Amino acid sequence: MESPGWWLQRLGKKLLDERDDHRDSDGECEPGLDTLKRYAENKAPLPHVPGVDPREVAEWMKDARTNWTSLVIDSPTERLHVDGFRFGEPDDDSDSAKSSDKEANRVWQENSLDADADLVHYGALSQRRAFALVERGDDGRPVITHETPRQVAVEHVQGSRRKLAAGLKLWRDDWTGNTRATLWTPDRIFDFVTKTGTPSFSGRSAELRGWDAFALPTSTDGVRPNDLRDVPLVPFINRRNRRLSGFAEHEDVLSIQNRITLSLINLIAAMKYGAFRQRWAAGLEVDEDPVTGQKIQPFQLDIRKLWTTDDPEVKFGEFSATDLKPYVAAVESAVQDLAAISRTPPHYLIGAVVNVSGDALKAAETGLVSKVLDRQRNFGESWEQTMRLAFRVLGDEQRATAYTAETVWRDPESRSIAELADAAVKKEAAGVPWRQRMEDMGYTPAEISRMEVDRAADAINAQAAADAAAPQPTSLDAARTARDQRSVIGRGDGGTVAA
Repeated sequence: MESPGWWLQRLGKKLLDERDDHRDSDGECEPGLDTLKRYAENKAPLPHVPGVDPREVAEWMKDARTNWTSLVIDSPTERLHVDGFRFGEPDDDSDSAKSSDKEANRVWQENSLDADADLVHYGALSQRRAFALVERGDDGRPVITHETPRQVAVEHVQGSRRKLAAGLKLWRDDWTGNTRATLWTPDRIFDFVTKTGTPSFSGRSAELRGWDAFALPTSTDGVRPNDLRDVPLVPFINRRNRRLSGFAEHEDVLSIQNRITLSLINLIAAMKYGAFRQRWAAGLEVDEDPVTGQKIQPFQLDIRKLWTTDDPEVKFGEFSATDLKPYVAAVESAVQDLAAISRTPPHYLIGAVVNVSGDALKAAETGLVSKVLDRQRNFGESWEQTMRLAFRVLGDEQRATAYTAETVWRDPESRSIAELADAAVKKEAAGVPWRQRMEDMGYTPAEISRMEVDRAADAINAQAAADAAAPQPTSLDAARTARDQRSVIGRGDGGTVAA
């Protein structure tokens, strides 16, 4: 139990099983990570259309696919942006607290997380969860990378939903063609390699069949000490309240996406076969091609031509066209359901805003803003744990155990510059500190620090300009000032000196 081989089998089986669809305890089909990925990338399965060749349906899908689920994922992702971190107590204005913020910002920038943090957020929203891996670089600085649940699996300590007992990363090495695995426990790190392209795990056996310990140049038999004394994988779990292992942002609208796709397929079929009026002719003799024996079409559709015949018994007519409005209405109804369930603003989906006030647009985005704030609370805890591990890499145990750390998020609500400026003026009157007002206006910690330096420089320049503009004392004023100073110096205790 809990040997390296046992953990490799257990976590490896867990990782591979989550990729495929499976039945839950109620017998309902639960999509796997591969299915969620296909929907997010506009590769939803083809619907079955009775009476239509599946190959023809596949061709139509190129035009019928409208990836509404991507909007459901992208809408909150684009409003999740980390501006920085605060360490120390809320009332701690010391230089050490400010320097920790600067050091956290340096770690963030060194790892290009202004861009890569979006990968973590998108991965969690689209794949139920994502991971941040914190390691020590060759220069001793922390290296933070994004990891996907299709390559990483973790196990929590029994009875805990935060502390990890072990973590595994399993991936295919494109350079060598081997399959590699790294197993982390709180005290050791194990490296494995196999030439098997599709490894399998029983989840019960502690034997490693086909796996060999892989010795790195600085390790012995593939085993290294874990200097961080913790599993360096930080889970970012989306919608933990729906499912403890995570719930994808588009997971509960997959059936609606299928309904929309089927409606669009039917719409294209109706457009192709029934949208145009079909003509008919009764009593018309049709000649045959003497070579092929095929019937010769006597009339060709052309807006400039008139159909005539010498036979008075021939009658012409046409069938009515198929009404396409019910198909369009079905798509619109499904899109409305998708907007309501996913709390995606309707104007994001329909792409039309006509004669709508700003207050109405803000009200339409209330659900989206509330959803983003909820994701910020969950993901913020994970980012704080990530930065604590980064400070542990740097040997700063004080910051590594700073549980008062706070993630500074950008305001997810859309506000105009006039609204922000007006709010800042009112907050100043209420006594809100300058730095907090600047954060509320949307400036990043780096911008605020630079602005503080500029403010200090502006104050010095303003004082110098004021001193230069002040009138210079005359010689008579200087004499009086010198006499007053001598009078003060000549005073005794409690006595006065006559002028």
